[in-house]
Amino acid sequence: MTNFLKDSKAIIGMIHVDALPGTPKFGGSVRAIVDKAVQEAKIYRNAGINMLAIENMHDVPYLNRQVGDEIVAAMTIVGYEVKRTTQLRCGIQILAGANFSALAAAQSAELDFIRAEGFVFAHTADEGIINADAGALLRYRRQIGADEILVLTDIKKKHSAHALTADVSLAETAHAAEFFLSDGVIVTGAATGLPADVAEVATVQSAVEIPVLVGSGVTEENVAQFLPVADALIVGSYFKTGGHWTQPVDGDRVRSFMEKVSKLR
Repeated sequence: MTNFLKDSKAIIGMIHVDALPGTPKFGGSVRAIVDKAVQEAKIYRNAGINMLAIENMHDVPYLNRQVGDEIVAAMTIVGYEVKRTTQLRCGIQILAGANFSALAAAQSAELDFIRAEGFVFAHTADEGIINADAGALLRYRRQIGADEILVLTDIKKKHSAHALTADVSLAETAHAAEFFLSDGVIVTGAATGLPADVAEVATVQSAVEIPVLVGSGVTEENVAQFLPVADALIVGSYFKTGGHWTQPVDGDRVRSFMEKVSKLR
């Protein structure tokens, strides 16, 4: 397996796919969902983004691990069209913690990575208790012939309580994920759009040999702090109109951000 993220300094543009069939906010048209995702992907590509990720963040309230077949089918279509149109590396996350579904969609859509919650240890999320699934997930990856798809794993993830593992440090959690064959660990702030702690990211980087990504709260103002200590940055909220994840991608914000990144690189 080629781990294309190590020392890549990649900026991964996040596409928050509109609410999917069967969810409370579904607008009634899968075609419209796909068209919007593809349009945002083009905006990212044209602004210099070289890697993308799709996520069903509008599917609130989220289910715990198990999502319907209609969600997997729709996300597969979106992922396939986004990658086919842009020819960029692309990953997928299916909330909440639907890692098997994400891996199945990624394999079918010929995507490059998944973002997985609940890979090691247990935590309490908005959706309830989420237990670790590393052993089963990587066996499933082997079973469906998806070994080339990277499994990038959140550690002490946002929107969650970690009282159960309060005696396990972030660095120790990252090391456990590496030992359980994670392809990269993702450090976040407490919630979507909130930044991680730069010192914590640096500590995790020194604790593991696999790629370390920052998964929330990166902005044009703080990217100079995060880029030296991380292998890649996942950026979503900042790229949206007004800096809020619910809004459309703002091409001007993306271009300005990438101009700064180019100078930093």
